[in-house]
Amino acid sequence: MEGKHMAKAIRQINKQVPNAMEEQAQSIGEILKALADNKEGILSALAILKNLQEIGILDALHAILENRTDVGVIAMQQVNQPGMHNTIKNAIYLFNFMGTLKPDQLQSMLGGVTKGLDHMGESIKNHEKHSLWKLGKSLRNPEIKAALTTMVEFLHGMGESFTQHPSKELHPEGGQG
Repeated sequence: MEGKHMAKAIRQINKQVPNAMEEQAQSIGEILKALADNKEGILSALAILKNLQEIGILDALHAILENRTDVGVIAMQQVNQPGMHNTIKNAIYLFNFMGTLKPDQLQSMLGGVTKGLDHMGESIKNHEKHSLWKLGKSLRNPEIKAALTTMVEFLHGMGESFTQHPSKELHPEGGQG
């Protein structure tokens, strides 16, 4: 076995345990890598934090957190007010209702309400006089017809709901006239 050397068997494994300084340096390296990998998101978050600080939101949140016990007590007192339970229920019903509306329908309806309020404001501003003759004549206007038809259909649907789900609070005489 000339010229050939055999490797010695490994009998002892020395596991190197990093000291505190090495662990800290490794942690800092991992943090810097995460910062570099997420640069845009972190810069955006910092910009948001800066704006929140400038307008005082962070100070307010800090104060709330420091006084969280007092704030919690006040919040619970407010929630336990007699009308608050109805307010919370109504808010939930409102959110559920908003979820059933199609965005295009809501946009169209709110656009109509806005234009209607604009016309009403102009009429009031100009001190326009309204007679029965003018009211009757306006029924020939296609825009008035469209609005009245829409309102009648709305009332039809509302009445249908009332008769399917009668409520003594809404119509005490059972909706019969």
